[in-house]
Amino acid sequence: MELARNADDIHVGIGEYRVVANPGRLVTLGLGSCVGIGMWDPVAKIGGLLHIMLPNSKEFTKLNKVEKYADLGIPMMYQEMLGLGASRYRLTAKLVGGAQMFSGLDKNQLFNIGERNVKSSRLLLKDLNIAITGEDVGGNRGRTMYLDVYSGQVLIRTLGKDIKVL
Repeated sequence: MELARNADDIHVGIGEYRVVANPGRLVTLGLGSCVGIGMWDPVAKIGGLLHIMLPNSKEFTKLNKVEKYADLGIPMMYQEMLGLGASRYRLTAKLVGGAQMFSGLDKNQLFNIGERNVKSSRLLLKDLNIAITGEDVGGNRGRTMYLDVYSGQVLIRTLGKDIKVL
């Protein structure tokens, strides 16, 4: 899979998700403390990509974009994938992001958002019995995540580093 820009790429914004059937390539930019959750059914060739910002909607009284929370976005994407024909028994997931973007500050000052996003995503996927087959999380650099719906391959572009394949 190439990282060259493709007019057919399906872009997923911050606090959004997209679900598509093959062929297609999903891409999300700007994964700092945010986490990209890619889910894939290898038989049905259905993929979904979610870009979460926060781990838990219950910490807020007013919810303006429910997909930006792991606890709401992951089940929403999961249900849409099942509705398109994905099997809950075949779904796998890959996680990207969850960085600590502000170096020099005490992690507690920033509430560990990246780390909490990763932890929450892992727990929610476990509750849904979805195996995590790859991760590129933590660190202190932003990432771009690509999910190829045909192959399930995830490519990650990290500023200042080589392209990584999951």
